[in-house]
Amino acid sequence: MVNSLSRSTQIVHQGSAIHERASDPESLPIYLTTAFHPQDLDDLEDIYREKGYAYIRSRNPNRNALAELVNCLEKGERSIICNCGMAAISTLILSLVHSGDHILADQTLYGESIDLLEKLDGFGIATTFVDMSDLAVVEQSIQDNTKILYTETISNPMIAVADIDSLASIAHKHQAKLVVDNTFATSLLIAPIDHGADVTINSLTKFANGHSDASAGSITSTNEIIEQAYRLQVLLGTTADPFDAWIVQRGMRTMDLRVRAQMDNATKVAAALQSHPAVSKVYHPSLLEHPQHELATKEFTNGYGAMLSFEIPEDRDKINAFLRHLNIVHYAMTLGGYRTTLQHPMTSSHYGFPQEELDKIGITFGLIRLSVGMENSDDIIRDLFDALSVFDE
Repeated sequence: MVNSLSRSTQIVHQGSAIHERASDPESLPIYLTTAFHPQDLDDLEDIYREKGYAYIRSRNPNRNALAELVNCLEKGERSIICNCGMAAISTLILSLVHSGDHILADQTLYGESIDLLEKLDGFGIATTFVDMSDLAVVEQSIQDNTKILYTETISNPMIAVADIDSLASIAHKHQAKLVVDNTFATSLLIAPIDHGADVTINSLTKFANGHSDASAGSITSTNEIIEQAYRLQVLLGTTADPFDAWIVQRGMRTMDLRVRAQMDNATKVAAALQSHPAVSKVYHPSLLEHPQHELATKEFTNGYGAMLSFEIPEDRDKINAFLRHLNIVHYAMTLGGYRTTLQHPMTSSHYGFPQEELDKIGITFGLIRLSVGMENSDDIIRDLFDALSVFDE
């Protein structure tokens, strides 16, 4: 029959299936297909019932494989994979709240998380931002219609540490859910669900992937909550594509090795920066001066994280000179990769925020956020110190 087909039909159909035995490959194949072929209507209904594969937006083997790995590490009942961290945040929150509900959020969140929560006000969902390190303020700020307490394990960019156990206790006392963005800490430091959180979110683009070459996000929770989020995800189209899911899963295989080295470097870099005359303040939980040092020591395992921030003089020209003098460290609009990168929050993650909001959070023009990589720590410190010499001029 094949030989009787025209050339154009042969080009379309030949080589579209594997006929030889090819079971149990060492590396999971990338399923770059938008659809799978049911045999007939009965088979399609079996696929639906068994949660098999029919269409890419609903389910894909690479997304499910990544979800299985994330779920194991984050200690949930089930996880789903989104196309980025913000997609995970948006999908989860929109699946849990409705018009008339209230969200209580940490005031030191990532800038775009704050933007999203503020925009929900136009849909009748109000958000109050408070300092969640002050548990008394958290308790006082909960309203009768509060459905979510939202925080980050380690905040972006102020590197504050959340007391997950206490926040979970407060949330559950008021029949609310605690949602925790675990991107900065990663599951290597803490699984928030083990500490009472209802949901954890991760930007897998960052430390999980670790190579700055793929975008994905995850939501981990109970079967019930994830089913709600999954149904909305299919409608919103926030699912990750198969190639990115495969790349992120490959990156996660070495996550513990990478992040342990990065955290060790971050501790050394934070201590070194404290000694530099141009640096007025360093934010890293390993430092005794950090306001949540004891909490981090109690709450985290394996270290204090690979993210830190530090303050330098608020001189735009010299900050520009500092950035241009760096050789190993690079400015990048991301974090968590194996190389050391930095960012200037006031002109990136929190660009355009009103000055009063920046003052409330503690973000100054001289604040620099550093994502510490795997390079030799002495080389990182030397590069930073060489560039900081511009402030001596």
